[in-house]
Amino acid sequence: MKLLCDLLQFFSTGMLGLFVGALLAEGALFITYWRALPAEQFFALHKVYGPRLYRFFAPLTVAATMPAVVAAAVCALADHPGRWPALVAGILSASMVVLYFLYFKRANESLAATSLSAGELSTELAYWSAWHWARVVLGIAAFGAALLGLTTHRI
Repeated sequence: MKLLCDLLQFFSTGMLGLFVGALLAEGALFITYWRALPAEQFFALHKVYGPRLYRFFAPLTVAATMPAVVAAAVCALADHPGRWPALVAGILSASMVVLYFLYFKRANESLAATSLSAGELSTELAYWSAWHWARVVLGIAAFGAALLGLTTHRI
């Protein structure tokens, strides 16, 4: 059971790193660009790239979150030395998914509907950006906890 925990921690740490890296790139590259566009240009691009971003991030989110949650459970059951960092990583990873359902799902649907005025779009993209960076901070903390879990040594 401890070997399974080790493997899950290793895999989940890698996936969390990949996921957080993708979120950082999205925040650093796309959000700044989106916020600078006129509303009609943003909506035209969002119609094309919104679904593509979803198809990229949805499986990546699951692939990063599920192993972290499973690692937390398995490591706790195995009384593994890395169980506490794994638990923190699992909870923080799950909270990133919760944020999607609390904010991003509705916001993304609103953007896809192209029903916002230019002023409303600017406000919504500012909120989207703030929530995105909060999610990135959670992801970095989850990744850090997962890395800490990998550094536990058994005697």
